[in-house]
Amino acid sequence: MTTKTKEQKVHIDDLHFEHQRWEKELKFFLEELPFFQARLEEVAKRYTDKDVLKELDHFQNQLYIERNAMDGLLHDINLHEQEIARYAKEHPVAVDHVLFVDHGPLRDRIDTNRKLMHELKMEFNRYLSKWM
Repeated sequence: MTTKTKEQKVHIDDLHFEHQRWEKELKFFLEELPFFQARLEEVAKRYTDKDVLKELDHFQNQLYIERNAMDGLLHDINLHEQEIARYAKEHPVAVDHVLFVDHGPLRDRIDTNRKLMHELKMEFNRYLSKWM
């Protein structure tokens, strides 16, 4: 990743498109979480070993943390979307000619979340293959 000395500017449509894509991705991840939880409940019913349950507790905590992180990201996306929508409403003619500051820090957070979710899924699948 390169460090930019000047903030990148992008068109409002690009920001909006990226917001929509991120929202769909995050909502999909959120829809997956109950399936992971259900699998953990299956493991909990089968095993009473402390080591198995310790790992299970780890995954329950991770799912909780990820849910909160994704809720926070969705909230921040919504705030940014409201901000650019407000600008578009206040400047309907100029909005097509104005470039906005890119939302790089938010993109970085989304990318980090995507990476963490991938790693969590891989770790989770290894755990399940070991105990199911």
